[in-house]
Amino acid sequence: MLLVLLFKLHRSYSFLLTVNMELVGTLALTVIILALLIVFFRKDSARYSKMPPGPTALPLIGNLLQVNGKVPHESFLKMSETYGPVMTVHLGPKRVVVLVGFEAVQEALVHNGDAFTGRPEIPLFTLVTDGFGLVVSNGERWRQLRRFSLATLRDFGMGKRSIEEWIQEEAKHLAADFEKHKGSPFDPTYTLTRAVSNVICSIVFGRRFDYDDKQFIHLLTLVKTLVPQLSVPMAQLYNIFPRLFSMLPGPHRTIYENTQELMVFISMMVDHHKETLNTNSPRDFIDSFLIKMEQERNNPATEFNSKNLMTTLQNLFVAGIDSTTATLSFGLIIFIKYPKIQEKVHMEIDDVIGQERPPRMEDRKKMPYTDAVIHEIQRFLDIIPLNVPHATTKDTVFRGYTIPQGTPVLALLHSVLFDKSQWETPYTFNPRHFLDEKDGFKMNPAFMPFSTGKRICVGEALARMELFLFFTTLLQKFTFWSNDDPKNIDLTPSASSFANVPRIYKILFIPRQ
Repeated sequence: MLLVLLFKLHRSYSFLLTVNMELVGTLALTVIILALLIVFFRKDSARYSKMPPGPTALPLIGNLLQVNGKVPHESFLKMSETYGPVMTVHLGPKRVVVLVGFEAVQEALVHNGDAFTGRPEIPLFTLVTDGFGLVVSNGERWRQLRRFSLATLRDFGMGKRSIEEWIQEEAKHLAADFEKHKGSPFDPTYTLTRAVSNVICSIVFGRRFDYDDKQFIHLLTLVKTLVPQLSVPMAQLYNIFPRLFSMLPGPHRTIYENTQELMVFISMMVDHHKETLNTNSPRDFIDSFLIKMEQERNNPATEFNSKNLMTTLQNLFVAGIDSTTATLSFGLIIFIKYPKIQEKVHMEIDDVIGQERPPRMEDRKKMPYTDAVIHEIQRFLDIIPLNVPHATTKDTVFRGYTIPQGTPVLALLHSVLFDKSQWETPYTFNPRHFLDEKDGFKMNPAFMPFSTGKRICVGEALARMELFLFFTTLLQKFTFWSNDDPKNIDLTPSASSFANVPRIYKILFIPRQ
């Protein structure tokens, strides 16, 4: 009996010992995990400990409750009153550095350009580009594509015709289309879109389309939906919580579907170019890229491949169409709201150009008032108030703060274009912002509608040329009018967030005598 009792006691002790060892093991594992987490968060906290100040963030959602999704730039301006021109804002779980005002933006993007040339991952952009193309790329891919795109747009005569000649021809087609309405009010947005699109098509595809071409119209419908879709709050929430919102319906699905359909059209154009390519006589951007691909086919480090070609064409097409069309649309509204400004531009056109010949770019230097008005239209429209996001390319010390590599950076263009220290009357439309005491044109360094620094828009020169030639051609031939009282015309955008979308008004194009 004693032996049996001792045996049972031994088994009980062994069982308790096993249980205790399991508890000890579990406890030890828990302690190790907690210790690792503490070390990780200490390192993480240390990494971000010297970042700029900002509002206290809530778990998971960060400062989203403090940001108005419809006009986020206004929320950031309000925050900067407390935290200064360089601050950290948590958009969901992401730490984002926000730069406010001309001095901060200029210092970062120009004086510290190399450190701020990166692009963060923008989930919506990644969805439609897969990381290829000019807009979202980084490093050597970005450098190769940007260098090539700038050189091609600047130096290439595009099929033995200058870009200026392409725009002049398109301006004639635009004016002729407006004449068909015989002074009846109509929404000019789609006609403007077709004209601007044809300039891009001439450069990229080597041809223009008739305004009533059904395929062309469908293509433009796809493009025109993209920026408004990007500017709704749900799209920005997708950028912050991509995994969650990818499972839900929303604008990201429309953006993806429309972009894929656009890519099918671009693919057809590229295939046609491949079949008809003459390497000794490039016709357009596609031909030049295909020739570059052939030249570098044995270079393992080249970025000249089909995916980068297709996506860069998409970038040029979408960005080149929407921003210029929006600026032209907004400009027409400005001329109606301020008829005295329109009258003064008419007078300058009559004095310098007259009615017998089309406007030329060389006329601009003799037309300071018209030039000033166009610049003020761009400033006041504030087309991309948040700017396309940047990112730091390395751990960066900026104004005494340490910003870790890869941190997203929002350099608020709105805060530059409306900076009270740079503009006499920032919230008033005032062409004198670009005129000196002798009424000569003067540039303001705070004029940054195309951003600034090494990531400045590659299409800046093209857009400036389009705006001058389209505006002067239309004003040479027409007086713009509306049945609405000019005092009631609202210049605030119909949508904002990623981009400002001008309101739509029906306009009368009255032929000038």
